Amino acid sequence: MRESLLRTVWASVPVALLTGLALLLQGCSSSPSGAPSTTQSAPPTIASLNVSPANPSAVAGKGQQFTATGNYSNGSQQDLTKTASWSSSNTSVSTIDASGMAATIQAGSTTISATFGSVSGSTTLTVVASAPSITSLTPNSGTVGTPVTVSGTNFGAAQGTNTVTFNGITATATSWSATSIAVTVPSGATTGNVVVTAGGQASNGVTFTVTQISVSVTPVRGGATTTQPIQLTATVTNDVGGAGVSWTVSSGGTLSGQTTSTANFSAATVGTYTITATSKADNTKSASATFAVTNLAGVFTYHNDLARDGGNTSEYALTLSNVNSATFGKLFSCTVDGAIYAQPLWVANLTINGAQHNVVFVATQHESLYAFDADASPCVQVWHVNLIDSAHGGTTGESSVPSGPSGFLVGGGSGDITPEVGVTGTPVIDPSTNTLYVVSKSVIVSGPTFFQRLHAIDLATGNEKFSGPVTISATYPGTRDGGTTDTFDPGVQNQRPGLALVNGIVYIAWASHEDVGLYYGWVIGYSASTLSQVSVLNVTPNVGAGGIWMSGGAPAADSGGNLYLITGNGAFDANSATAPNNDYGDSFLQLSSALKVTSYFTPTDYLNDQAIDLDFGGGGAAVVLDLPSGTLKHLVIGGGKDAALYLLNGDSMGGLGDANARQRFTLASGIFATGAFWNNHFYIAAAGVPLVSYSFNSTTNLFTTPASSQSAASFGFPGATPSVSANGNANGIVWALDSSQYCTKQSPGCGPAVLHAYDATNLATELWNSSQGTGNAAGNAVKFTVPTVANGKVYVGTRGNNTGGVTSSTTVPGELDAYGLLPQ
Repeated sequence: MRESLLRTVWASVPVALLTGLALLLQGCSSSPSGAPSTTQSAPPTIASLNVSPANPSAVAGKGQQFTATGNYSNGSQQDLTKTASWSSSNTSVSTIDASGMAATIQAGSTTISATFGSVSGSTTLTVVASAPSITSLTPNSGTVGTPVTVSGTNFGAAQGTNTVTFNGITATATSWSATSIAVTVPSGATTGNVVVTAGGQASNGVTFTVTQISVSVTPVRGGATTTQPIQLTATVTNDVGGAGVSWTVSSGGTLSGQTTSTANFSAATVGTYTITATSKADNTKSASATFAVTNLAGVFTYHNDLARDGGNTSEYALTLSNVNSATFGKLFSCTVDGAIYAQPLWVANLTINGAQHNVVFVATQHESLYAFDADASPCVQVWHVNLIDSAHGGTTGESSVPSGPSGFLVGGGSGDITPEVGVTGTPVIDPSTNTLYVVSKSVIVSGPTFFQRLHAIDLATGNEKFSGPVTISATYPGTRDGGTTDTFDPGVQNQRPGLALVNGIVYIAWASHEDVGLYYGWVIGYSASTLSQVSVLNVTPNVGAGGIWMSGGAPAADSGGNLYLITGNGAFDANSATAPNNDYGDSFLQLSSALKVTSYFTPTDYLNDQAIDLDFGGGGAAVVLDLPSGTLKHLVIGGGKDAALYLLNGDSMGGLGDANARQRFTLASGIFATGAFWNNHFYIAAAGVPLVSYSFNSTTNLFTTPASSQSAASFGFPGATPSVSANGNANGIVWALDSSQYCTKQSPGCGPAVLHAYDATNLATELWNSSQGTGNAAGNAVKFTVPTVANGKVYVGTRGNNTGGVTSSTTVPGELDAYGLLPQ
């Protein structure tokens, strides 16, 4: 045959066969007998056997070819794959056939060996599972903590490094099989691929949509009194498993009654506390509430205290940063049966019917007294009483006194108080006995027969105490009635000023209704414990008039129990060397506890004041300085319609003449207000002009003029009596009501009272007012009203939607509006 074909055939003969043939031929070619032999070299031998590839890794279900290579002693190599004997040490992992092809069965390792003659070789085969594949996720969306079933193939048995990840976050499997894995969505997971890693191989990625858990808490902010429990509620959105929240509180606070959705917070000491609700399903999600706790016991009297300085320096919830349109506004309103002329009063932690409340007390011109839960929204009435029913001393046929422009029984038809007179002066509370003292005025129209009574009301029930009420009556030596004695007239006298409680005595003062009739400036003292009359003063017994009204302000008192008040228009003769010389019209008076005039001041222009109705007593008195020792113990300040403010030594007021005042300075308009004093600043809003602030120099004990700051807005007639809330000397906020649309005959219009809040350090910075936004409007305005600030809230008395008509003419004859930190 051809050489090329022969070469091809020869090349196709197996090496082993050729080797055997060569050996056979060598054995047959011996020399003939007797011939000399030829010496041959020894044949090569197999020194070792190599199995390759070395230590491979194969996927279960896939074949793996192995090769056996013989290494000869002469350095040559020979492929022995098909002639060697093959074996697997772990046939459950892999088997191998005679050609060196391994069949992989399941994950694991095995030793693959090849043997040829007396030599053998081996390698380790590692079998890994087939690449896992996800076919479905059930469900394919949910929140952290949601149980999810991952279905697919080739998951194998859970072991070692086998994992399930949600967008890179490892989940813990609760069960694992070759086709199904049960997991929960791990904390911190976000929307993205779910991947199963098994046997070192990662599956395809299947998208899982993580719905974010979110936590909210309500209320989120507010105020609380010491020990007052505040219930907080947490809401967790997308909390599929209903795990709820866990609660924590900052140091000093206490949590009780905790569930996975609610907790009660309280604290025994003042301060600001943070309460946090954290999702149990996803502890990266939480929400917090902030509550400021006050130890303010109450606002028991007009303008906060006996100094009448209008300051609540224990206000921790309201700050310069949170009184704004985003976090502060109207919370709720309480409907009452008549206009609210008296300042609302407030008491902390009062137990009524076994339950603890903060309570706000409201008196109306319709002869009612209300107790409302000061914090509940919507409004919750705790109790309500009528002060002229039989249980409160009333007689058949009594009603409030008509006082509008028509059908009036008091005044001259101007309707200064519209539409009726019932309770006008601000009550006073004795916290030591839980008693509220209030004066009612009523009438039997057919007479008419008038009544004024002093009531002592139990704060918890509204019932009368101390055998009350007592009918108010009095006489005083004087000649104006036409004899030697003047007699108190309950119809003519208007109980406009707030009541004062000083050292166990309730002091009540009166003026007139529209300067009509024979009236006087009466002051009467009653024992707080027995309601017996203990002292009487008529400041103008021989000349009449001299009413004490002070735009609703109450007599002030110093630490020594002296009273301070300012009288209105009336004759003055106290500087006369001969009697009568005890008439104190248009004067600033210091009175002893027994109602004796111990010092007085009368302005130089008192005759002009009287002639053109510029009452000195148009505004109220405030004690600016109350020192325990030294020659200057009591500084008082006040002014009226002639726009002048007088600073006086309360113990030596100087008598007649402006030169005797320590200081006199004028405002831009008439004063119908009591000023507020905080942090050596005096705040007041005269009629029709801005709210102003005067700084007080404690070295000279004088005010620095001109004003240190003023508001951009003006306050229409009658101006405003401001109040100040602060945390000591910090976070001072001045609150003032624009009541210029007060709905009576003289008013320029009828509309809502507007509550303003200013930075006390700079009145040019207005923080908020109730005309901003929606839903913040108060009821229609009432003259001379004063806001009450307590425990993160501001309370404002109004006439509701009454526009000056009779009480029953509108659906809301009176309304208490509560403003505060918005719960959300």
